[in-house]
Amino acid sequence: MAEPKDQPEPTRAQRPVRSRNLDAVEARNKAAQVIRIFCTVIAVILALGAILIAFQNNVNPNNGLVSFVKSVAEIFDGPFSLQNGLFVFSGDNAAIKSALVNWGIAAVVWLAIGRILDRIIRVGT
Repeated sequence: MAEPKDQPEPTRAQRPVRSRNLDAVEARNKAAQVIRIFCTVIAVILALGAILIAFQNNVNPNNGLVSFVKSVAEIFDGPFSLQNGLFVFSGDNAAIKSALVNWGIAAVVWLAIGRILDRIIRVGT
């Protein structure tokens, strides 16, 4: 028998425990997804920043998008910075080598962090 449509939705406290647990699982899965997407976006920005530095002769450094990508990459590069990174290069094309190696590794690290946090937070997979 169908219930009448004019009855209000039950409050969270009135719902069965199983339903509340599903809400918590959905919230954790959504949080895991958001964290993984954030880490992926940071990894893409780091990789794009390294590519922009590698093509510095062909890129307008005064462009707003180029400046934005480089500044965000510098914020999230951590121990893989261009000036004091794990790998320091000298000689010809030192800045390009430093960007490709250090920011490339930083991008892979961000992808790994996103994947690990996703696995820790996500429920049921």
